Amino acid sequence: MIQKTAIGDFAALCGRVPVLDVRSPAEYAHAHIPGAHSLPLFSDDERKVVGTLYKQESREQAIKAGLDYFGVKMRRMVEQVEELLQVSGSKAQGEEKTLVVHCWRGGMRSAGVAWLLDLYGFDVRVLVGGYKAYRRWALKQFEQAYDFKVLGGYTGSGKTELLHRLAVSGHAVVDLEGIAHHKGSAFGALGEQPQPRQEQFENDLALELYRVQERAGSGAIWLEDESRRIGNVNLPERLWNTMRKAPLYFLDIPFEERLDYLVKVYGRYGKEELANPVMRISKRLGGLNTKNALNYLVENNYKECFRILLHYYDKFYKQDIVNREAANESITTIPCEHVSAEENYELLKYKVWKYKVDMYEGEGEV
Repeated sequence: MIQKTAIGDFAALCGRVPVLDVRSPAEYAHAHIPGAHSLPLFSDDERKVVGTLYKQESREQAIKAGLDYFGVKMRRMVEQVEELLQVSGSKAQGEEKTLVVHCWRGGMRSAGVAWLLDLYGFDVRVLVGGYKAYRRWALKQFEQAYDFKVLGGYTGSGKTELLHRLAVSGHAVVDLEGIAHHKGSAFGALGEQPQPRQEQFENDLALELYRVQERAGSGAIWLEDESRRIGNVNLPERLWNTMRKAPLYFLDIPFEERLDYLVKVYGRYGKEELANPVMRISKRLGGLNTKNALNYLVENNYKECFRILLHYYDKFYKQDIVNREAANESITTIPCEHVSAEENYELLKYKVWKYKVDMYEGEGEV
């Protein structure tokens, strides 16, 4: 028997059972629910034909054309689902044959595929409202009043590594740069997968926030301090504003330590790979600095090249800190000697503990 699943229940199911997106390949490629498998009922061209018949002739004519396309695909669709279940395996007892089907808004496409799979013997759930329902749910996740703690620091401070260290220790962490496939700077795309489109980035981020919040309960969630733009994607405005109001823990690491770290991280890339990002920021970097940085690359003097770039990034971050202080935002500076996730984790633990004690004392609770 086919069951209808509301978006709230679906969020809990997502990741436990396979999700089948029966929209066209182009719809799926534009953006989809994280982890969903593409099982298109119609190709892009077939969808266009059916849609045109629906608008220009009648619902009945559109259904007949759709059945012509659907009929020859039925067996292969069932076999694809069988293969998918064998590969993915069940994550909970009793859900071995359970799956969720959705289309654009929970209409005829998901109903047709659900009927077929139910007839064959699968435990089928249909997402009420389809992908549109997920998009509404995703956008609402960015309006929540999260308890964030933000990890900041000048470029080259090893913030991402420290975030991963926090996660290993059981803290709730959302890796924004990992979801965006970009490290934030002009060099941020090096070594990364292609960035998702904006809508896909929001879909991925929303589900990750939900899952991390579920695990964190009443605890805080750690994120890395970011500008609103990460490469080619933007953080949702409501979420970014929540981040800006959260306590900032700023790693203050000596310039030369950070410079050595950047050379180690990016020194493995070729000159052309490094020259292209330099050219992208040439207007802001200035003509002389751009020329000198590129000349150092040609001479294999990566350290002096990155010295110019690091001064450039530090200037903008320092101005941001001045603006935050003027706005009376909460900033806790953590002096660190090295770019070391292990050392700086211990320093961060102490500062967070002391911040809590100071807060309680201010309220007369200690």
